Amino acid sequence: MKDRARGLALAAALGLTALTAQAKTLVYCSEGSPEGFNASLYTAGTTFDASSRQIFDRLVEFEPTNLTIVPGLAESWTISDDGLSYTFKLRAGVKFHASRNFTPSREFNADDVVYSFERQLLVDHPMHNVSGGQYEYFESMDMPALIQSIDKIDALTVRFTLNRPEAPFLSNLGMDFASIMSREQADALLAAGTPEKADLQPVGTGPFLLLAYQKDAVIRYKAHPDYWAGKAAIDDLIFAITPDASVRLQKLRAGECHVMAYPNPADIASIRSDPALILQEQAGMNIGYLAFNTEKAPFTDKRVRQALNMAVDKQAIIDAVYQGEGMIAKNPFPPTIWSYNESIQDYAYDPEGARRLLAEAGVSHLETDIWAMPVQRPYNPNARRMAELIQSDWAKVGVTARPVTFEWGEYLKRSKMGEHQTVLLGWTGDNGDPDNFLFTLLSCGAARDAANRARWCNEDFEALLMQAKSTADIARRTEYYEKAQVIFKEEAPWITIAHSVVFMPMRNEVVGYRIDPFGLHKFYGVDLQ
Repeated sequence: MKDRARGLALAAALGLTALTAQAKTLVYCSEGSPEGFNASLYTAGTTFDASSRQIFDRLVEFEPTNLTIVPGLAESWTISDDGLSYTFKLRAGVKFHASRNFTPSREFNADDVVYSFERQLLVDHPMHNVSGGQYEYFESMDMPALIQSIDKIDALTVRFTLNRPEAPFLSNLGMDFASIMSREQADALLAAGTPEKADLQPVGTGPFLLLAYQKDAVIRYKAHPDYWAGKAAIDDLIFAITPDASVRLQKLRAGECHVMAYPNPADIASIRSDPALILQEQAGMNIGYLAFNTEKAPFTDKRVRQALNMAVDKQAIIDAVYQGEGMIAKNPFPPTIWSYNESIQDYAYDPEGARRLLAEAGVSHLETDIWAMPVQRPYNPNARRMAELIQSDWAKVGVTARPVTFEWGEYLKRSKMGEHQTVLLGWTGDNGDPDNFLFTLLSCGAARDAANRARWCNEDFEALLMQAKSTADIARRTEYYEKAQVIFKEEAPWITIAHSVVFMPMRNEVVGYRIDPFGLHKFYGVDLQ
């Protein structure tokens, strides 16, 4: 009730007691606070929703229905025959946001592209260490080793030179870490001695500009009046930060928000039957998993990891946590992505076999943690409940597990540093390529304080990923990825748990919203009737 009262008070303060008060103000009930507003520093969808999806653009974007690459800030591009050079012709006349904190004196150009990538690439760049200087996504994808240089050819032409061919490189440039920021703003803030403001008061070219942010309460945006693709249909966008899914649904039904994130699976049937609401749904391009920290005994022994895989009743998790709206996962990415290896056999639920395998590994009276996320994610609607079910399953084979959680940003930070023994996390694909799951989440480079929470490094697995990267031949890439999945399943650095169905409830007044295939929330192109 306190959350409900707080929500009503916030709505009143914002002048949102009725959705008709401002016909072109769209309110989105989001699930949590962003970690910041510079997407290159983070990997969480909550942060991407609040930053890169609204405030920034990228050189290329993804067509939302078939995921083909389409022009963004780059109008066109050419790729050299050897696959080592990508030259982008930039869009002219693109205007940056103007705010009370910064007024741009020029339009977008090649300097902004070079800056946005060199800040992540060059350790001696004056902005590299600002705001902690941790570029997890960039580093997990091995971009520092891949990119040789980024050169300004002229004001509207940029060339990327690579050290090796990289089949998914163009797709990678459409991802959130590749959002383009203002070099002019960065230079001004460096001169003023306040460079960190670039990540707190962002200046982009995207459809919405940031007006105000109150942590754990609200984010306010205004439509960019000079957006190069045309001003957004809505004038104002508000994120009403509401961590509790039941409260989000109450707000939606009461008319305090138009769209809500991540409904409780148990509420789906009632949402479907509500004539005031629309429910969109589609199979998610995601994976929910438990990662073992393979640097910590006894999880250094694959027999222990295999045994704990066998000890988990995944169907019970699908029934209790996902309310049947998901499917058991056996591979580290969903079957909606090409090269999924159908022939892989999952670990069967076999507590007796798990006990035998633990005994063979010399493990008894094992005590461990299970880190559980404090927020709902598209790949895991209730991590605490999932942890409790796994805790119960493991107890049946003699393993004592203790659920642990932290605030979301702290959870991500601590798990990245490898403080956990086991951790519940997940992933939603960002570009439709298997590389985005296998390399980003499981490569040796990503095991060094990055997205590989298992901290697992397997040379044979790595070699297959690198071979797949080096060719544009889909048939050959598929062969490499299928073999890599066999190694992954044998080595068991994760318990692959589920691929979820994604649901998006909204009010009938909302027009033009569609579920993003990458699990994010974008409001350009959305209107109210």
